[in-house]
Formats: sequence, C-alpha cells, structure tokens
Amino acid sequence: MEYFCYHRDRPGSLALREKLLEKHWSYMDRYAKELIARGPTFTIDGETLTGSVHIIDLPDPTAARAFAFDEPNYQAGAYRDVLLRRWRNMVGRTMWDYPGDRSPGSQYLVLGLGEGPAADLDLPPDQHQLIAYGPLLADDGDTWLGTAALLDAPDPESARSVLTQDRYEDIEVHAWEFGGRR
Repeated sequence: MEYFCYHRDRPGSLALREKLLEKHWSYMDRYAKELIARGPTFTIDGETLTGSVHIIDLPDPTAARAFAFDEPNYQAGAYRDVLLRRWRNMVGRTMWDYPGDRSPGSQYLVLGLGEGPAADLDLPPDQHQLIAYGPLLADDGDTWLGTAALLDAPDPESARSVLTQDRYEDIEVHAWEFGGRR
C-alpha cells in the first residue's frame, strides 16, 4: 500500500531540524527500499523550510502510522502536524527514476485537498514534468480526498495548473527539492 506523508514544520523549528538531521537521515535509511519519493518543502521563494514529503510503500496502515509518527523530527516536536493518506502512484516510478533535471529551483509540491467526486485521476497531458503524481485516498483506499503531485515546472502558477482549480477546497504549492543524504 502506498502512502503520502507530509510533515509540516512548526514555525521556528529550523534549529531543531538541523540538530536532528543525521537522526532523520538514519531513520529514512531504514526505509530506502520502500520510499517512492522524499524531500523538503520550502516557501515559494525557497528561503524558508515548510515541511518534508515522504511517499512510501508499506504493508498496512499500522506500518504507515508508525513511519509517520516515529520519525525523529516529529518525536522532538519540529513538526506542527502530519498529513498521512493512502496514495496511488499513477506515474509508476520512483523519484530516482525521474529522467528530468534534478537541480534545485524548479520542482514543486502541489497538494489539492477536496471532497466529492474524484478529480484529476488521469495523468496530465504533459507527463514528462511529473516526478510523482496520484490521488490522496481515505483509509479504505477508494474514497478520494485530493491529489498530490511532485513536478518540475517553470513557476508556481504553472505547477498549480496541473490540478483542476475548481475541484479543490484548497491547493497548496510549495517549492520542493529531491531529498536524501547530501
């Protein structure tokens, strides 16, 4: 089962996150084979850390909750909340298989939260820009709750346009970069 996990930073937690960086990476190293994508998010200007995305394939909801809530930054209080949802990998690859440019500065997390009839279940026409893409689902694995995408785009508005604007209560766009040990 695939899961989308987004830890949102608590304001003023940068020093704590820097202190825990090696513990965070060591924790993620334990899940290297299960990770589909990972990486930090930032404000659109790229200056302020806003959170951390992890898309992971785990056996069940219990394992997913353990992954999300045992994470060292979460345990230490660096995160203000966690969005954990079932997810479906529509692109069918990991971020490590992405053939495009990986240099920081043009990648985004686009997160649309909604309800009602599912939207954006088909891949967008411009698929070559997608790093990861799929629906956010309830625990039953069927009920649509939104869509999450990691993609390469020239600007935040182009990134936002990957989702159908009027189908979501809110669409967030964060600068994102490929994660992992530097």
